[in-house]
Amino acid sequence: MTTRAAASLSAKVNSQSPPATGPQSLRSMTGYAQAQANENGWTVRMTVRSVNHRFLDLRLRVPEGFEPVEPRIRQILRGRVRRGHLDVTLHFDLAGAAAVGINQDVAAAYMQAVNSLRKQFSIHAEPDLASLLRLPGVIGPPAASLDEEMARLEAAAARCLEEALDKLDHMREMEANSLREEMLPRLEGIARLASRVAALAERARPAFARRLESRLKELLGEAQLDPARLAQEAAMAAERSDVSEELARLRSHVQQFERLLAGTPDAGKKLDFLLQEMQREANTLLSKTPGVEADGLEITRHALEIKSEIEKLREQVQNIE
Repeated sequence: MTTRAAASLSAKVNSQSPPATGPQSLRSMTGYAQAQANENGWTVRMTVRSVNHRFLDLRLRVPEGFEPVEPRIRQILRGRVRRGHLDVTLHFDLAGAAAVGINQDVAAAYMQAVNSLRKQFSIHAEPDLASLLRLPGVIGPPAASLDEEMARLEAAAARCLEEALDKLDHMREMEANSLREEMLPRLEGIARLASRVAALAERARPAFARRLESRLKELLGEAQLDPARLAQEAAMAAERSDVSEELARLRSHVQQFERLLAGTPDAGKKLDFLLQEMQREANTLLSKTPGVEADGLEITRHALEIKSEIEKLREQVQNIE
């Protein structure tokens, strides 16, 4: 790369590219970035588009004849991105005198094929030179020159890709920060609802015991209730309706969720797993809700609100890497 081109590229990086951030940062899976380098009469430009995906899905496009560059590009991408659908395109443009170079060997091969067809089918029309020049590989640097430049082109493409990924990471971290700001209040809301459910469940225990005694009297009619048996049945029913363990696990999941939002590798998968566990606890809360009294109905309402908040969190987590 010439001194002037290097200075131009350096200035562009310093003015537009944010510094690369640490691997622990929380990132979304959505973003776009590009970078460019000029060298020896040609320009390399790399564009990267990213959207959410369960796994790492790479779609790489390179110009015809540039396939030797692909392995290094894929290696860099797999080392920098963990999840997401990536559309990566390498653009190559010639400039100056090199732009009108003709690969005579390629052109001669096309002409030989054309003349063979003319003889075979007795075609007298002369071949169209303009059409010939538009055929793949005719216009461009000679094959020998391209072979000599391939190593430099690969290095330039790698630099461009690293620069584009730095920009992409910056964009994805900014979006992840926005998602974090939206999710934290929902986590706080789930914790508050869990505390309310705990208070209501404690307050509902006496009413639940009274309802159990009344139900047993209806079933037994005039028969006397054995106080010891009643206490035993009440204890068993209370154990079946106790939600303290579910609430404790729910609060623990909320705390783990908040720690993961601070930034950790593969946070998206871990957050999604935690949400599954939180949803399971919320479902158990609903199944254990005692009766239709005011406290029971209030517990049901809070448990449904918790499930709603968990679903909203799930939608946002789907875009976390």
